[in-house]
Amino acid sequence: MKVGGVPYRAIFTEGDGTEVRVIDQTVLPHRFETIRMETTADAARAIRDMVVRGAPLIGATAAYGVALAMRADPSDDSLAEAIAMLGATRPTAVNLRWALDAVGTLLRGLPPGERTVAAYDFAGRLCEDDVRTNRSIGDFGLGIFEQIARQAGVGGSRGDRQLNVMTHCNAGWLATVDWGTATAPVYLAHDQGLPVHVWVRETRPRFQGAGLTAWELGQHGIPHTVVSDSAAGHLLSRGKVDVVIVGTDRTTAAGDVANKVGTYPLALAARDNGVPFYVAVPSPSIDWSIEDGAEIPIEERDADEVTRVWGVDGDGVERWVRVVPEGTRAANYAFDVTPRRLVTGIVTERGVCGAGGLGGLFGR
Repeated sequence: MKVGGVPYRAIFTEGDGTEVRVIDQTVLPHRFETIRMETTADAARAIRDMVVRGAPLIGATAAYGVALAMRADPSDDSLAEAIAMLGATRPTAVNLRWALDAVGTLLRGLPPGERTVAAYDFAGRLCEDDVRTNRSIGDFGLGIFEQIARQAGVGGSRGDRQLNVMTHCNAGWLATVDWGTATAPVYLAHDQGLPVHVWVRETRPRFQGAGLTAWELGQHGIPHTVVSDSAAGHLLSRGKVDVVIVGTDRTTAAGDVANKVGTYPLALAARDNGVPFYVAVPSPSIDWSIEDGAEIPIEERDADEVTRVWGVDGDGVERWVRVVPEGTRAANYAFDVTPRRLVTGIVTERGVCGAGGLGGLFGR
């Protein structure tokens, strides 16, 4: 995707291919900056502090974090230390574990002298696979959008009816290597001339919707409106939303979906108002080892993310501001689980299925 007309990916290499850079998502939307990761500790810090976030991008960053470790020291001890350090950063996103297990298995079977090149090759292939996967999700999701648009009379004789899509958190290209998951069909619909408008939920407490989704949609010229998380029920009940589509950090084999906290009540409101609720699920985000969403570990983050907000004041100064009485305790649950019964369909790179149909779609 493009920033100011210049193509970017959320993670990329420079120079001889061993210099790794990521977009710093902690300063968006007020500044656009990239950061060079030089060590495994840099990669771990980027994941933990949400310089990068989104399950696919976390996996890609972890893979490059292992490559950086091998460049510095390709020994068995260095490999084990890197995998342990990166694996401890974020517990919910299954892509992290998947990427580390895969690269670890690959490198342990090689002599140390071959590990650096192999690690960078693995990370590069993982990124290219992610781009292809997300584009394919976009194609299948576009088919859903086109069907809903026909039923809703989008593009009819009056020409003023848009397809109204609602999102939660950021499942855009900033959460992946490129294209995004839930936003991929939005970009394709817009590029192919389907009139689309996106209701962007702000996504407390870190405002990934207001700060990231709105920013990237604006960069692409897609009409959108930011609303408070609590406004979703009102919009759904008044017929202002045609379809909801969200991403996922981990989906069980049976179709329960862990996503940014607030997804579950959104699914409940969509079901109550007869609005289809879809989840964009790249296959590395499926945890085939569990069936029940109750088994998914839910990350609890620093309470400061709830008690403070970061933004730009009237003088253009970036600052943190406390929004609760001093000394107030806060809990910060980063994810919730939406049960499969509330999911209209799951959009993967292989096609669309009901929440309980993942096994058949992937031959498991």
